[in-house]
Amino acid sequence: MAGRILLSTGYLPPVEYFFRIAGADEILIEREENYVKQTYRNRCHILSSNGPHLLSVPVYLGSIHKTPIKEIRIDYSKRWQQVHLRALTAAYASAPFFIFYFDEIEKIILSSHTFLLDKNMDFLSMILKILKLDYRVSYTTVFEPVNKNDNDLRYSISPKKKSDYHAKEYTQVFSPADKFVSGLSIIDLIFNMGPESVEYL
Repeated sequence: MAGRILLSTGYLPPVEYFFRIAGADEILIEREENYVKQTYRNRCHILSSNGPHLLSVPVYLGSIHKTPIKEIRIDYSKRWQQVHLRALTAAYASAPFFIFYFDEIEKIILSSHTFLLDKNMDFLSMILKILKLDYRVSYTTVFEPVNKNDNDLRYSISPKKKSDYHAKEYTQVFSPADKFVSGLSIIDLIFNMGPESVEYL
C-alpha cells in the first residue's frame, strides 16, 4: 500500500497496524476525530497463559457528548500502569527478547502523559525504532469523513471488525496446543521475534 496511509492512534496496536505501515511511504495519524470507545485507541491484546488478555488504559471522557481524541486525558486514579506491567511480565518474561525491550516499554507506561494521544505517539516512535522503520509521521489538522480510499485505515483495523489481514505464524510463548493466536499487540511479535520482527512484517 504505497503512498500515505491514514491511521487512528493506537495503544500498542496490533501487528496488522505495523504491517500496513511497513508497506507505506508516509504515516498520517488521525487527531481530529471524536473518540471511539472499545477500540485499539486505548487498548490492546497480549497472550497470557490463559489465552488472549485485554489491557485497557482508563480515560476521562469529560462528557457524555462527543470528545475529540486529541482531548482525551488518561485517568491515573486507577492503578492500571501496575496492572499492565505485571501482566506483560507474566506473559512475556520467558520470551526470547523480553529483556531487550521491556525497560523501554515500562518507561513509557509509567510516564505521566496527560493525553492518550501523546502516550500512544511515544509508543509508536519506540516501536518504529525497534523495527528499524524510518517514517515521517504527522497528524491530521482537520477531520475528513471516511471514504473508500484503500489508504484510509482509521476504522478498518478494529477489534470490532473482521480483517482481511492474514497473519503469518511465529513462535509464541503461550500459544494453546501449538495453535497460533492472531490479533495481538505488536509487542507479542517483538518479544518473541526481536530484530527479525521487521522481516516478518
